[in-house]
Amino acid sequence: MIAVVYSGSKTAFWKIANDGKTIAECSMPGINPYFNDQKAILQLLHKKIVLINNAESIKKMYVFAAGASTPAKRDELTKTLSLFFKNSKIYVKDDLYGAAVSACFTDSGVVCILGSGAHCAYFDGKNMEDNNFGLGFILGDEGSSNYLGKKLLSSYLTEKLPEDLRVLLEAKYTLDRASILERVYKKPLAQQYLSSFFDFFIENRDHNYIQKCVDDAFETYIKIYLLPTLKIHPGKEIHFVGIVAGHFQDRLRAIVKKHGFEITTITKEPIYNLLNYYSN
Repeated sequence: MIAVVYSGSKTAFWKIANDGKTIAECSMPGINPYFNDQKAILQLLHKKIVLINNAESIKKMYVFAAGASTPAKRDELTKTLSLFFKNSKIYVKDDLYGAAVSACFTDSGVVCILGSGAHCAYFDGKNMEDNNFGLGFILGDEGSSNYLGKKLLSSYLTEKLPEDLRVLLEAKYTLDRASILERVYKKPLAQQYLSSFFDFFIENRDHNYIQKCVDDAFETYIKIYLLPTLKIHPGKEIHFVGIVAGHFQDRLRAIVKKHGFEITTITKEPIYNLLNYYSN
């Protein structure tokens, strides 16, 4: 029995398979080792009956997690998971590697993450090329769901949000200046809080303001991440992975095409491709 896990900072998706067939699945808050310590991750695991019931039977685990970008963080997460999955051999890589395998399998290409976070790198079919991206939600993540949430809240607090959207936003969420600033600056997991507003973008996708906000975010992502990578690797296929790319793929394809490029694939939920790959 194997388990495959793909975790952004907001959500971790789990699939458990035996003989190539999915027998159980679940999701939980993200298990980013930069933001979740051992105690917090174990608490999350112990809340899932699916994982408790299958923990002893899982022999191999393939885990792709945001924040697992250094050997120290990968070792840290491996040790934490081994306390729960005691009979399993655990392989940990970062979410960018998982995105690359889900999109390219063993082929090469430029892999772009636009989910709860943002990243981009060239994949040679086996390894990711090192770069200076992946700076997280404070210094980076342009174009991601937490970036969009930050833009939405900034517009709301500075009274730049159109009135009809303000009414809808206040009807959906309990918001005031003090609580927003406390959640962002004082409480833990601010990136998850910011990403939680992405549902509002999906629900109001036809509004001109939302479309412009998404388009501007994609333009920013392309200029910061994609164009510099393509300059080093011209002509390579372009793959996007993540919920933001998946939900707004028509707008994303149009903006990338405006820069003279075509997107080869867009994968909203990489966990399915990863499960197929590692099951076989």
